[in-house]
Amino acid sequence: MLLIDDSNTIRRSGEIFLSQAGCKVVLAEDGFDGLSKVVDHQPDVIFVDVMMPRLDGYQTCALIKKNQQFKGTPVIMLTSKDTLFDRARGKLVGADQYLLKPFNKKNLIETVIMHTQEKKEVDYGH
Repeated sequence: MLLIDDSNTIRRSGEIFLSQAGCKVVLAEDGFDGLSKVVDHQPDVIFVDVMMPRLDGYQTCALIKKNQQFKGTPVIMLTSKDTLFDRARGKLVGADQYLLKPFNKKNLIETVIMHTQEKKEVDYGH
């Protein structure tokens, strides 16, 4: 799992929740940092904060999805404002899901399970 968020609190709580569920977690504090960690760690699921300095979540997601190697990797947008416009913009850049902040352990883990199960079915379902 890769969690990209400029908030230390969100990064830490996400890391704790995911680690407790047995996930290996890599943290990044902005889009540029996150993009290099996508390449280095090739995560199964990527969580990206929408509002970040320098490279926002939409730009980060778009760059991940444009890359042949990572276009199939689920990208979940983390946002504190969930509007129709935000969702439409997320769809345009290829986001797989939205998760409202502050998230709790239950909805974070459910999201991971949903996206990793789908991938397994696609990989082994034939």
